[in-house]
Formats: sequence, structure tokens, C-alpha cells
Amino acid sequence: MNQQPLAFIHPDAKIAKNVSIDPFVFIDKNVEIGEGTWIGANVTIMDGARIGKNCRIFPGAVISAIPQDLKFVGEETTAEIGDNTTVRECATINRGTKARGKTTVGNNCLLMAYVHIAHDCEIKNNIIIGNSSQIAGEVVIDDFAILSGSVLVHQFSNIGGHVMVSGGTLVRKDIPPFVTAAHEPLSFVGLNSVGLRRRQFSSERIQEISEAYKILYSGKFNISNALIEIENKINQSAERDMILNFVRSSKRGIMKGNAALNE
Repeated sequence: MNQQPLAFIHPDAKIAKNVSIDPFVFIDKNVEIGEGTWIGANVTIMDGARIGKNCRIFPGAVISAIPQDLKFVGEETTAEIGDNTTVRECATINRGTKARGKTTVGNNCLLMAYVHIAHDCEIKNNIIIGNSSQIAGEVVIDDFAILSGSVLVHQFSNIGGHVMVSGGTLVRKDIPPFVTAAHEPLSFVGLNSVGLRRRQFSSERIQEISEAYKILYSGKFNISNALIEIENKINQSAERDMILNFVRSSKRGIMKGNAALNE
């Protein structure tokens, strides 16, 4: 471990040998940090943090502070970060409550400056969250989603995989996978076609996803009937089933369509 003398590390913290720790870092008890991780100056890592391998935590970040939830009564919980994840300046990740027991950020994620991840969130893998975006408690964000800057996400919301959320968006409803979401109120504005192509989705698969959303947001069917129509008209695939399962399991309801797209 490469530790600067002006850093404080609790003797009970478990730090891998080749972790680099800059001056004025505070690391509390009950903390684990994996190999190859860099902790920048003035980072605060509190009780319950679990940080994986080859992460980069930039100056001013606070990991595993207690939840900003009045129901929290001091239960033992964690804030867990996977491997190869970057947390930029002044981002905050709160630990969990008894609701889930942990807040998690997966592998290969980028949380930009001033991002806030609240208690019991599940931020999965390969996710980018832009500067100053604020994620409320118990939100789930699936793999490869991208949130632009200053996005505000309501508690208990779900954001599907491969989604693009435009900057400044207020997310009050669930966003199904593969789409771009924008506007106020939150609306479907098309597929995240650029992201899908970058991730090697074939043109045929992108077309099938597009056809599914044309049915879902056509205005011709209610949600239940639209899902039946998708099952009948679109060939079975992992992507089709992701859409069906996401919509059927949504508790908050999915975002609305954009009427202009159907004119």
C-alpha cells in the first residue's frame, strides 16, 4: 500500500498492498479496498464501504456515509463498488438501509463529478452517470445505461439497460430498455440507436426492437394489449423479452410516448 503520511486509515480497514492513497484521505473501520485502486486527496471512505479492484476515487468524494433517510436507525449496511469503476470529484454514495441492506455500483462504471447515489440503489455494470445527476433511494439502473448531466431520478424508479437519458431530465416513471428518454414530462423519443450500434447490435435486431416500441407507443393499444401484440408480432429474442419483462414488472408505470412521433 502506498500511503501518504497525512492520510488516516483505521487499523481495522482491509486495504490491498498496492492501493495508492493520497494525502488527507480518511478511511474508517469496516472498509475493504481492492488491489490497484487509487484514492485521491480529501476522499472520505466511511464505515461499510467495499471498493473493488482498479477503481479511481477522485478528490472530495464521500463513500458510504449514512443514508439521508429518517427511517435509518443505525443498522449495519454497506456501500459496494465493483471493479474498474471511476468516481469523480465530490460524488457521494450513501450506504443502504434495512430495505435492501446495501447500495451497489457495479463494474466498469463512471460516476462524474457531484453525482449522488442514495441509499439502497442498484447501479449495475458499464453505466455512465453525468455531472450533477442525483439518484434517489432504491433506484435500479440496468447495464449500459447512460444518464447525461443534471438528471434527477425519483425514488423507486427503474431505468432499463442500454437507455440514454437526456440532460436535465426529471425521471418520475420507469424507462424501459434500449430507448432514449427526454422532455418534460418524461417521454419516449426513439431508440438509443447510436448506443446499440456501438455495442454491436445487428441492424435486424435494432429493427425488431424498434417495431416493438412502435406497437407499445402507437396509441392503438393499452399497455396489456400492446404487450400481447408484441408477443404475437415480434420474433422471440432476449431483447424482446427484456422489454416485455420490464414493462410487466414496472410498479411505477413506464414513461409515456411522444404523440408527435405517431403523427
